[in-house]
Amino acid sequence: MVVVGPHISILTLNVNGLNSPIKRHRVAGWIKEQDPTICCLQETHLSPKDKHRLRVKGWRTILQANNEQKKAGVAILISDKVDFKAKQIKKDKEGQYIMIKGTLHQEDITLINIYAPNTGAPKFVKQLLIELKEDINNNTIIVGDLNTPLTPMDRTSRQKINKEIIELNEKLDQMDLIDIYRTLHPKTAGYTFFSSAHGTFSRIDHILGNKANINKYKRVEIISAIISDHNAMRLEINHKKKAEKGA
Repeated sequence: MVVVGPHISILTLNVNGLNSPIKRHRVAGWIKEQDPTICCLQETHLSPKDKHRLRVKGWRTILQANNEQKKAGVAILISDKVDFKAKQIKKDKEGQYIMIKGTLHQEDITLINIYAPNTGAPKFVKQLLIELKEDINNNTIIVGDLNTPLTPMDRTSRQKINKEIIELNEKLDQMDLIDIYRTLHPKTAGYTFFSSAHGTFSRIDHILGNKANINKYKRVEIISAIISDHNAMRLEINHKKKAEKGA
């Protein structure tokens, strides 16, 4: 009998490359310390033949999209403590996204982990949302490095958002998807990345969910991660499950 926790946690981090054994060791240590139900990584830089190098004790289920060129690359790690069954997986050959549909403690869940390219990021994300439209529903959580600040508050420069970002926000709106951090912290300026080129901090790493589940999103926070040039984000979800059966 798996003990069902009252909530599940989803952690996301752009790890900025996992080809060095020391870095993999540090990332694995960090994941164990954070102990998430689900951990999503971006920019693993692992090629398909190297993907077996990503191993974390306690997170045996690891699903990845990899790029032959040792760039991009995304991974989803699922804790051994939970009853997770994958039913369908979609991913691309560039290692920019992976989607898993399955059940977590018998409840449907769809996870999409995205690493958007540095150039044309908002357009890329919008296009991907259109392509995956049929798969996106109330139980969908979208995480990742979208390389896009969604509001002027998400940049220290307070720069206005451009037409591409406005169009992406309209698409999110149409699909009932919300930026959970901004929804729960409407006035907090929190950042996940420092650009030395521009001298600005920005929040380009996001966790998006369906607005129908707003009361299930218990807490979302930005966590500093010294192992990368990005900060991590963590979402806690109240996972109401009828745990009585067979208890």
